[in-house]
Amino acid sequence: MIEGQEDVTWEDWLALAGACEENGVGTMFRSDHYLSVDDRRERGSLDAWGTITALGAVTENLRLGTMVSPATFRHPALLAKAAVTADHVSGGRVEVGIGAGWWEREHELYGFDLPPVGPRMEALEEQMQIVRGHWGEGPFSFDGKHYRAHELDARPKPVQQPLPLILGAKGGPRSLRIGARWATEYNTVMATAEEIADIRKRLDEACEKEGRDPVTLPLSMMTGWLVGADRDELLDRAARLSRWKGEDGDGEAYIASLRPSTILGTTEEAIEQLRELEAAGLTRIMGQHLLHRDLDAVALMGREIAPALAG
Repeated sequence: MIEGQEDVTWEDWLALAGACEENGVGTMFRSDHYLSVDDRRERGSLDAWGTITALGAVTENLRLGTMVSPATFRHPALLAKAAVTADHVSGGRVEVGIGAGWWEREHELYGFDLPPVGPRMEALEEQMQIVRGHWGEGPFSFDGKHYRAHELDARPKPVQQPLPLILGAKGGPRSLRIGARWATEYNTVMATAEEIADIRKRLDEACEKEGRDPVTLPLSMMTGWLVGADRDELLDRAARLSRWKGEDGDGEAYIASLRPSTILGTTEEAIEQLRELEAAGLTRIMGQHLLHRDLDAVALMGREIAPALAG
């Protein structure tokens, strides 16, 4: 999971995608922001769906997706068409993460509306219905509070049937209901194993209320990721991250400041944390790789950590 708004250039994207394919990292997600979430105005951001489509043309096996696209950025017809285009370009390797949107400063500077949470969640649910209508067979109509469609049979259809639609949220009752009704995957953020177990339980209950088999709705998580092959490598990465954040480069202090949900430690320690999350009900994890020019960290993830969990 790459935070693309933190000055990830096209050359960086090419290098990251190449490192993923070379080292067995099967999926690369990117954020969908136009402004640094650290409010560092000197850092640029390429458009998420433009990047994904371009990477789909120059990779062979890597799956690509957003984590997540704010419903406030695009009309659902634009999102649906962008995703289908990327799906065709990539030969069926795209996943669509969608969320309600949150970064107030970004919306203010770029001129996007950011309504209160209630209307945002209404619009998000309508978007999920509409993009599914775009991707489904036959014409559909929709007359909602925020969006409309009339006898639309959008073509071409996605290569993938279904095209994965991931709802990104924090485990609230409304989002669990929306996920159980419309999503192919529910994604939460920055949660401990205990919190994952609770969300999984409540997600199961939401599925049952919607008449859906809970097994058909996997639970994933996007969270911090700071792992080294040994303690020295871990501290080196922590020091570099500290400097990247504009701090003094004290690796130990940076580690001490991280959330409990961060996948943190040596390779062996990370594997132990991931197994604990899996036992709690987590299906997959999107590790937030902030040192996006550190390709050795990508190699460690693909060559050492993923194989240890495959069995």
